[in-house]
Amino acid sequence: MVMTATSTRSDLGTGRPAPVRAWAKWAPLAVIMCGTFVFILDFFVVNVALPSIQRTLGASPGAILWIVAGYGLTMAAFLVSGGRLGDHYGRRRWFSIGLAAFVASSVLCAVAPGPWFLVAARLTQGMGAAVMAPNTLSLLGMIYTGRDQVRAFSVYGLVMAVAAIGGQLLGGALVDANIAGLGWRTVFWINVPIGVAALVAAPRLIPESRAARTGKLDLPGAALLTAALVAIVLPLVEGRQEGWPAWSLACLAVSPVLLAFFALYLRRAARAGREPLLDPAIFAVPAFRNGLGVQLLFSAQQAAGFLVLALYLQLGRGLSPLEAGEVFVALAVGYVVTAFRAPALTIRYGRRVISIGALLCAVGNVLVMAAVWHWGTGGPLLGLMPGLVIGGAGQGLCITPLTTTIMARADASTAGSVSGALSTTQQVGNAIGVAVTGVVFYNLVSHGYAVAFRWSLAEMTGVLLAMAVLTLTLPRQNG
Repeated sequence: MVMTATSTRSDLGTGRPAPVRAWAKWAPLAVIMCGTFVFILDFFVVNVALPSIQRTLGASPGAILWIVAGYGLTMAAFLVSGGRLGDHYGRRRWFSIGLAAFVASSVLCAVAPGPWFLVAARLTQGMGAAVMAPNTLSLLGMIYTGRDQVRAFSVYGLVMAVAAIGGQLLGGALVDANIAGLGWRTVFWINVPIGVAALVAAPRLIPESRAARTGKLDLPGAALLTAALVAIVLPLVEGRQEGWPAWSLACLAVSPVLLAFFALYLRRAARAGREPLLDPAIFAVPAFRNGLGVQLLFSAQQAAGFLVLALYLQLGRGLSPLEAGEVFVALAVGYVVTAFRAPALTIRYGRRVISIGALLCAVGNVLVMAAVWHWGTGGPLLGLMPGLVIGGAGQGLCITPLTTTIMARADASTAGSVSGALSTTQQVGNAIGVAVTGVVFYNLVSHGYAVAFRWSLAEMTGVLLAMAVLTLTLPRQNG
């Protein structure tokens, strides 16, 4: 789950700070990383808490899927608008507003009395994250230059990886610890002290900046995009458990029409001299268009894979949240092995690194499928480890190289739209992946968790193979 900047170096804002002592120079980075950590963490940390949430709140499968997919859905819908708000009215200001909304909605999640209250609070969390996320990288791009900027973005990538993969272990530890009898609620309470500390420090340590020139906010474009995304995700999450009523099929049928209307709107707005939500010119460039397709497929299988693995481990194998979180360490090991070498490999081998990464992820899925086929919901956990390590290694070869390959073709005039489209695509993929794989998983869970997990892995393997093929349409080399 890699976020990208929504503004460029040409958007130089107000007041770049003068040279200061080392601790003061890196203090803004520490504050911004607190916000980054919690909004990335919160997409993934709930996975190992879902079985506990289901038991204590009596949540339906649809509500469980909405707890995960709803966060990605609202984040996708408001990401670009969040970046534009920062460009208009101050990036630090809107980073802080987004963080404050995120913290407040985390409290609502933590005290949720029922499943749909929790879903509503998660949707609000996603909106707060959407305002905060694009302004984090915009701020880093304004505060740091040269080698300091490279260091800052490297720290950003590391924090994201730790939050995404390590979030499963942290969530399991928090649920198992059952601090003050709060159980799963602690995975949301943990955001509060981190977020409040960052909010207090932000006006003291982060300089304000805004874009020199900005267009008007594209509210109609944002509304169209939101409607199209809801038309896709809502029936996938709710349709199965309600027997696929007419409204769910109608939503699925109208979703491509809404997407086409959104594309038409972008072109007309651009011809009229307005500044639409996304620059339609980027979709005419194969490197961008196909790259976004590859990103959509990768995000879909990654988010869904984490979810169904957590459900299989806890509901199928009966592991505690902590034990399930410890299994995710195997993914982290594989990721670390390849992630630090991936940038250099991408410079040398280009798109082939991403293709190999997708194929490694597919091989990892097949090995896990074989282990589950043999042992079902029993047998040694070590049987899952080879597949998980290889899958994690594949992810390490995909995440940063994919972003780099797409962004390398952007220039000063397109970087903002490309990065905004990339960030939105990541979250759309997260939401759609959870919804689609959720349909597969819950349709088969009556036959046992092992069967449901195996076929979910098979579906995600198909997505990875399609991704590997689509990667061949990307530029051979960067730059």
